[in-house]
Amino acid sequence: MVEVILKMPGQPDSPLSIPPGQYQVGSSEAVPIQLPFVGVSKLHCVIQAQDSSLRIADLGSSNGTYLNGQRIGREFVNVPADSDIEIGSVHIIVGAARPGSKPGRPASAPPPPSEVPADSEQQFKSRILAVSGIPMSARPLVQEIKKQAHSELLVRLNMKRLALNSVSENDLEEKARTTIHEILNELSIPLPAGVTQEKIENELYHEAIGLGPLEDLIARDDITEIMVNGPDNVYVEHNGILYKTDTAFADDHQVLAAIERIVSPLGRRIDESSPMVDARLKDGSRVNAIIPPLSLVGPSITIRKFAKTPLTVEKLVSYGSITAEIAHFLDVCVKLRKNILISGGTGSGKTTLLNILSGYLPATERIITIEDAAELQLRQEHLVRLESRPANIEGKGEVTIRDLVRNALRMRPDRIVIGECRGGEALDMLQAMNTGHDGSLTTIHANSPRDALARLETLVLMAGFDLPLRAIREQIASAISIIVQINREKDGSRKVVCVSEITKMEGDIITMQDLFEFRQDGWSEDGRLLGHFEPTGAIPTFIEDIRRANLDLDLSMFSPTPRAGKRGGI
Repeated sequence: MVEVILKMPGQPDSPLSIPPGQYQVGSSEAVPIQLPFVGVSKLHCVIQAQDSSLRIADLGSSNGTYLNGQRIGREFVNVPADSDIEIGSVHIIVGAARPGSKPGRPASAPPPPSEVPADSEQQFKSRILAVSGIPMSARPLVQEIKKQAHSELLVRLNMKRLALNSVSENDLEEKARTTIHEILNELSIPLPAGVTQEKIENELYHEAIGLGPLEDLIARDDITEIMVNGPDNVYVEHNGILYKTDTAFADDHQVLAAIERIVSPLGRRIDESSPMVDARLKDGSRVNAIIPPLSLVGPSITIRKFAKTPLTVEKLVSYGSITAEIAHFLDVCVKLRKNILISGGTGSGKTTLLNILSGYLPATERIITIEDAAELQLRQEHLVRLESRPANIEGKGEVTIRDLVRNALRMRPDRIVIGECRGGEALDMLQAMNTGHDGSLTTIHANSPRDALARLETLVLMAGFDLPLRAIREQIASAISIIVQINREKDGSRKVVCVSEITKMEGDIITMQDLFEFRQDGWSEDGRLLGHFEPTGAIPTFIEDIRRANLDLDLSMFSPTPRAGKRGGI
């Protein structure tokens, strides 16, 4: 650990402990150590920290980097103790490591929110997740090498022409690898320290044949979401926390090429006249892409990954997202053909929970799923999957979720599972639930069970019929039995925070009762949410239906005696 003191213009001296690692310094938001002060170039210098010493090299800054008054070059030089590093108007005073000093964090990993001052710039910095193995300081030079290689690759290798000439996939891959290797051998640009030609070749190959940096991210099971904000900013969700990665695309054209490779096999398109698209990968992962002029940061891609092995209810219980008692109660509700609405925010785990509840559906029934982009992973044999379709280039041929719901009613369904209710199909869904198609499942975006009812009313009004509000509420109260609220907590964990039953109508108000709740106890030392699940003491109004159906349900689970559940979360 190396102890330094930052002397910044107009600010008090700031002591800092630098752990071992390599950190790029500059005024750009893209570097790990940002110094937005006069005289600091966007990419100014790079610091290598060892156990008790520093090395520093300039990155071609306009004002230069000075060590004890002497300007240094691009070669790394050792920094003695009690030295003064001058970076523009900023001075870094380097001292020897203090025995027993409190370990610091890398500049790329900001402290937890509770430790960050409200006015600190550090709270706006992203944590860095190493994926590519290429140091952040070397990334600008690697990008320049890749751009030159791409230009030459386009001249030597026409991928589209080879594909049209029916060249086999293996031959195409082999030709691409050989050509990329030849081009890099001919380039005169020296490779930066810590970067091998093999790493650059792999990135170029993935960008020429596959999805570029997305290939490595998709292959990792510990990454659940991928977010591309232009070519130079690739973020991921890792263990519930957002990180910026050390990988990047060569330029905007390579991001667009990745989007094209995703949407083209699905018969969809993206261009200036249609700059947004929803799609899916071969494994079912959900993809959204948006390009300029709507996106001001360049082409943007968001991928909600699907686990290769679908999560089971046992996994959710072990993660502390739900208890075995609540899961068993929901299993009974599904078998009892109660209509269930799963409510939650974006990324809260609604689809994951819908998959698990769908697994409770009997294999003897005909199941029809309806989705915008097919992502449900039901394993029953008697299953029909329907997917909506956007309009073609002439603005014709659109098939909406509402069209599919209407058609599904003519397909003799025992159960209808709608991936997400977000429009006028809500009215058709409620009517189906009230006319013999009970036992249906769907999700909705809302922050609480009461908000879910209000949003459902709004969606029904979007169907275009001038229905009285009381009539809509009567339809909802009659159709929906159970609302399951799932939230994504501040520590990244997902939890079922409330299970509510819709009981009846009192005047113009839909009455509800909470059956189970999650109660927060506090926070652990490592920043994880602590709490427990407990019943409220309310008993479901359909207990007699459960007994008549001869389903096993222990009523003691509704006892108001608090019982701690699992800690943590996914």
